[in-house]
Amino acid sequence: MDAFVRSLFDLSGKVALVTGGSRGLGREMVLAFAKAGADVVIASRKLDNCLRVAEQVEALGRRALAVACHVGRWDEVDHLVEAAYRKFGRVNILVNNAGMSPLYPSLEEVTEELYDKILAVNLKGPFRLASLIGSRMVRGDGGVIINVTSVAAARPTPMEAPYAAAKAGLNTLTLAFAQAFGPKVRVNAIEAGPFATDVSRHWDLDAVAAYAQRNIALRRIADPAEIVGTALYLAGNASSYTTGAIIRVDGGMR
Repeated sequence: MDAFVRSLFDLSGKVALVTGGSRGLGREMVLAFAKAGADVVIASRKLDNCLRVAEQVEALGRRALAVACHVGRWDEVDHLVEAAYRKFGRVNILVNNAGMSPLYPSLEEVTEELYDKILAVNLKGPFRLASLIGSRMVRGDGGVIINVTSVAAARPTPMEAPYAAAKAGLNTLTLAFAQAFGPKVRVNAIEAGPFATDVSRHWDLDAVAAYAQRNIALRRIADPAEIVGTALYLAGNASSYTTGAIIRVDGGMR
């Protein structure tokens, strides 16, 4: 491969922090960043899962730090940031990937506790994490923030209303932080469609396949590894003039 082309996606010498990094899309991005040369901070609620992915990163010859963190709790977010900087001295790439979209029987049965939890994980935590790390990036050598949002932000259904509202808010934060932290920090979002992650085990797969045939141009849901190309593009020099962008990775949903 041409050296210039390789340099567009080379993350050697970088440190990436990925929330929700122990499974699903987060794990795919963690391993891709490590293969591209980055050291990685893996954060999720369950430390054992983070440690397993950290071992995989280290097997690739990169350094890893596993941190248990509930991103909906600001004290834990603050601890995560301090742990990352204590270990590596910097964070060059932040991926706000952690999210949750629990099912509920009806809108009127959404409890205040559930509503607050959904907003905390999907919006409040990413705001705090981007605020802390983005500010440090501005004072340092710059960096990249990637927010993983959802097509639900633009095309919500009644059964995911709080989640959709939170992801719409994260799209808005993407635009605001791009202005706040530019020109040293680029902030973009991946607006993800349906991916066959661990969550998909609870889906009615026949219904999902029928939906994909009707509503997705590629006629299928995505494999988790298919998030990697966009993540590497946004994390590296290939996207040097891209900020404040919300990139759909949804197979052409309508």
